[in-house]
Amino acid sequence: MQNVTENLRLENVRMIFRNFSGKESKFNRAGDRNFCVVIDRGEQAQALLDAGWNVHIRPPRDEDEEPLRYIPVAVRFGNIPPRIFLVTRRNKVALNEETVGTLDHAEIRSVDLTLRPYHWDVNGRTGIKAYLRTMYVTVEEDEFADKYDFGEDISKQEDEAERLPF
Repeated sequence: MQNVTENLRLENVRMIFRNFSGKESKFNRAGDRNFCVVIDRGEQAQALLDAGWNVHIRPPRDEDEEPLRYIPVAVRFGNIPPRIFLVTRRNKVALNEETVGTLDHAEIRSVDLTLRPYHWDVNGRTGIKAYLRTMYVTVEEDEFADKYDFGEDISKQEDEAERLPF
């Protein structure tokens, strides 16, 4: 296993098991924000495994399928918060700890991201845990998006609406 110190940059990836809101489930502790990145090619998955990344391999459901290879990714807003952007045709919006949960149910077109490696060593076992460093999520826009684009910042409109006397 080689010692990985460089961030892992992946473009146009597919995300599965999204839990950006940190909801508790039978697979997730309350407050743990995470998702998984699918690794499509077997050679790439093997290279990442050899480097020490935590690549999971789920066996195929039938003989016509390939095994599903993916890396679990932690999303933490503590010491080094990730930079996450929601991208549309017209703008780019930064998401924070309060707004990142919207990605759980977003209709996503593409994702580009950078993962930060964290080397761990527990009871003689070692590996690399992936933490999200940056992510650009391009979402599908509906057919009315252009029709109702008035060229104004919605957050400014909401601030003005709060000041209205009625």
